[in-house]
Amino acid sequence: MIETEFVSSYGATIAITHVGCSGSSVPTIIWGHGWNQSGLDLLPMAESLARFASSWLIDFPGFGRSPMPPGVWATADYADAVAGWMESSLPTPRVWVGHSFGCRIGIQIAARHPGLLSGMVLMAAAGLPRRRNLIERCRFYWRRRAFKIAKLVVPEGPRRDRLRTRFGSPDYRAAGSMRPVLVRVVNEDLTSVATMVDCPSLLIYGADDGDTPPDMGRQFQGLIPRSNLVIVDGVDHLGLLREGRQQAVHYIHRFLKGICP
Repeated sequence: MIETEFVSSYGATIAITHVGCSGSSVPTIIWGHGWNQSGLDLLPMAESLARFASSWLIDFPGFGRSPMPPGVWATADYADAVAGWMESSLPTPRVWVGHSFGCRIGIQIAARHPGLLSGMVLMAAAGLPRRRNLIERCRFYWRRRAFKIAKLVVPEGPRRDRLRTRFGSPDYRAAGSMRPVLVRVVNEDLTSVATMVDCPSLLIYGADDGDTPPDMGRQFQGLIPRSNLVIVDGVDHLGLLREGRQQAVHYIHRFLKGICP
């Protein structure tokens, strides 16, 4: 049975969907979705684990069925809002499973609220500076410089918006009113935050991921104590939720058995 409720935390309204079994003997999984997605994008994975866990799928403020956050939130704001609800409402053991943007928030929760999570699974985790080769660095530099120069002669208005659309990333072009949040989030560096994670963690990356490449997973593994890395062949950033879903679920289930026997 799937049930959705709306909770208030830190001035935000958050839509949360529950699926799976209940009881004190099963782990509680909290699912954090990626940018421009919602909890429903993770529902197939939660349903695959419904016999073994109680799952809660979050629509972060500004996504899915949740209204906009009350300000230009950073990942720490999202983390504190979700942690406040978790601590007052969810039984232990609690395990965070995030994808991309949801990993940023999970890392902040684990670092800012020690002991709240019994474990964490990070799929295609983002939040570290990209390591670009020389060609990529040059292309990025000149694209950014061209945008800055163009802004000097294009005033605010429809023409400036078209300029942002031309030079912005797909996420930026689709962000709409969430653009200020996106800009703040993508400019965060979670290097020091990751070292403060105090729970066992599993990192899952797609071998063909060009957005958060496996090298970023290796960096996170070196930063997060008690972490392990798995690389899934033949899938990209979103492929972990699609064609690689069953492999990811297998690793999540095995992780759950290891920390919640």
